[in-house]
Amino acid sequence: MIKEFKEFIARGNVVDLAVGIIIGAAFTAIVNSLVADLINPIIGLLTGGTDFSGHYFVLKGEVPPGASLQAARNTGASIFAWGSFISAIINFLIIAWAVFLLVKAVNKVQSSTMRKKEAEEAAAPAGPSQEQLLMEIRDELRAHRV
Repeated sequence: MIKEFKEFIARGNVVDLAVGIIIGAAFTAIVNSLVADLINPIIGLLTGGTDFSGHYFVLKGEVPPGASLQAARNTGASIFAWGSFISAIINFLIIAWAVFLLVKAVNKVQSSTMRKKEAEEAAAPAGPSQEQLLMEIRDELRAHRV
């Protein structure tokens, strides 16, 4: 069982996946900062100058007026944090857009590589067709019979 586990870990796909997860986590931190530090303040400015991600409604419980989202959560009240949800949607859209651009770039590179391969194959001198080879064999056999 340990041998199988070592073989599994040693596969290239597992290492590639691990690298992808690590890079994805770092990329997520960058996107979260982009949304929290740049986009939300701009949206907040447009909606009245408050931090957009801090918008919430109290569904049940007592929260001091003007309390931050974290302070409201710390009171134990039931909070409808719609600003955080909107931030999560913005994060998702930014990440999805970045992944789309990455896949598009990879497809473009793969497509150009495939076109280059096809051009090289087309430029290679074509050998005789199967029919031509069979006719040559037939002619050789006839020549040796005489």
